[in-house]
Amino acid sequence: MTRTKTLLAYMLLLLFAAFFLGPIVVMFVTSLKGDELQILADMASLKAFWVAHPSLENYAAVLSGRALGGTPFTRFLFNTVLIVGSIVVGGVIVNSMAAFALARLRFKGRAFLVSLIVTLIILPFEGLAVPLLLIVNRFGWLDSYHVQIIPFIAHPFSIFLFYQFFTKLPRELDEAARVDGASYWQVYRRIALPLSLPVIATVAILQSLEYWNSFLWPLMVTRGPEYRPLSVAMNNFFGQYPRYWGDVMAFAVLTSLPILVIYLAFQRWFIQSVVRSGLKG
Repeated sequence: MTRTKTLLAYMLLLLFAAFFLGPIVVMFVTSLKGDELQILADMASLKAFWVAHPSLENYAAVLSGRALGGTPFTRFLFNTVLIVGSIVVGGVIVNSMAAFALARLRFKGRAFLVSLIVTLIILPFEGLAVPLLLIVNRFGWLDSYHVQIIPFIAHPFSIFLFYQFFTKLPRELDEAARVDGASYWQVYRRIALPLSLPVIATVAILQSLEYWNSFLWPLMVTRGPEYRPLSVAMNNFFGQYPRYWGDVMAFAVLTSLPILVIYLAFQRWFIQSVVRSGLKG
C-alpha cells in the first residue's frame, strides 16, 4: 500500500511538472523554428514540442533589432539590468539599514513604523501608480532611468524580511561590540550585515523577479525605446501585424535566461534562508 501511494505521488508530481514545464518547452522549441507557417501549423498538435530542423534565425533577428523596429535586444537588456541592478543594490543597503534601526534601536514611534511597513506590504501598487505618476511628473522625471529606480529602492517587504532576521540575532553580539567601543553603524556593517547573507540573497532574488517582470510602471513613464526595459519591449511585438511567433519566443527565451542565471547563482542562500525561517517559525 505504501509503495502504491509513493507511485501515485510521483505520478502526480510528474503531471504537475509537465503542466508547468510544457509552456517553457514550447517557447524554446518554437524559438528554433524559422518557418512561421510551420509554427502556426504545429501549435495545434504535439509537434509544438519538437523541432526537426533547428534554426537560429529568430535569435539573429531579435539580437540585431530587425524584429524590434531597429532597436537591438541588447539595448533593452542593458536598460533592464541597469534598472533592476540599481534597485537591488540600493534596496539591500537602504532596507537593511532601516530594518536594523527598527530591530535594534529603541525610540518613540518604533512600533507604529513597523505596523506601517506591514500595512504597506498589503497595498497593491496599482492603487499607488497614478498618485506616484503625478509626483514624478512634477519633478520632471518622466522618460528616464531614475524614475524607474528611485521610487522602488525602499521596499516594505524587504524591510520586513531584514527586520525579522535582525530581531533573531543574539543581542550579546551587539553588547560585546559596544563594550569594545563600536558604534551602531559599525555593529551593522561588521556584524549584522555579514551574518545576513541568506536574507540578502532572498531579497535580491525576490526583487530581481519583481522588477525584471515589471510592466505597468515602465509603460506609464517611458515614451520610447531609449529607457524601456525588456517587459515593455515585449509588448511591442503584440502591437505590430503580422506577429512573428518565432521572434516572440526567441525574445522570451533571451529575456528569461538572465533571471534564471541569477536564481541558480543565489539558490543556495535562498533555500538556506527559507529553511531557517521554517525552523524558527
